[in-house]
Amino acid sequence: MPETPPSRPPRRLLPDCEEVHHLTMKSLDLPLSWTERLRVRSHLAICDACTRFSAQMRTLREAMQRLGRDE
Repeated sequence: MPETPPSRPPRRLLPDCEEVHHLTMKSLDLPLSWTERLRVRSHLAICDACTRFSAQMRTLREAMQRLGRDE
């Protein structure tokens, strides 16, 4: 009898904060897929903490880019 592959847990409609933090960090270096962007945006619409985290990471990224240009 063939073995069945392990089933993946069902994907939640909205990502949790941990997933959004991961995707936010990923987006600093790589473009996100449209589904990843949609998942992040839908979470940010309801989570003030992740919205602040995302804004802080963008600000930090911009500051690092400016610092690199000044050298």
